[in-house]
Amino acid sequence: MLQISCKNLTVGNNGKVACANLNFDVEAGDYLCIIGTNGSGKSTLLKTILGILKPISGSLSFGEGLEHGAIGYLPQHTDAQNDFPASVAEIVRSGFLGKKKLHSLYTQEEKDTVQHYLDLLGIGDFSQRSFSRLSGGQQQRVLLARALCAGAKILVLDEPVSGLDPVATKEMYDTVEFLNKKQHITVIMVSHDMEAVEKYATKVLRIGEEVTE
Repeated sequence: MLQISCKNLTVGNNGKVACANLNFDVEAGDYLCIIGTNGSGKSTLLKTILGILKPISGSLSFGEGLEHGAIGYLPQHTDAQNDFPASVAEIVRSGFLGKKKLHSLYTQEEKDTVQHYLDLLGIGDFSQRSFSRLSGGQQQRVLLARALCAGAKILVLDEPVSGLDPVATKEMYDTVEFLNKKQHITVIMVSHDMEAVEKYATKVLRIGEEVTE
């Protein structure tokens, strides 16, 4: 099933073109890796897919039921995350905020969904822990759970292992592969890790070139 289709898509910010004439499709279950040099427009493309930026030209279309709200986003790991004064459960629940009315309370179903994703990602016992006290790899799992609450059909990952040690890096890649193959979640990932791209990707988009399979 076609989930995302880009035809002659040009993206940028404030009228400045970042990359032009992109043509690619994303099917359900794909593991698409986006590669390219720094400054080639990879993150700008992600922001356009997420609806943060509007296309400069061309078309970006979504399959039925796949509005931006069906897409979860995991940004790069940063040291600033270490200062979040919140529990793991509070961080993960915040993934629902884009779907809720202002000031509405979390439902029991949403709370159960939070616990489900924490269990699924192997951190079910962490719900009441302080997010700031977790390791970098554990924090990324928490943010991955939040992304799943925001949209569990497609995950958009911007260099998800950046700043992680080798053990946490492998765990993150294994987790994303599990979500893709066993939970049938489509993955779109920006990466500079060519070894991981070759191992996991079912499609590769090199900015400025066609998708290859």
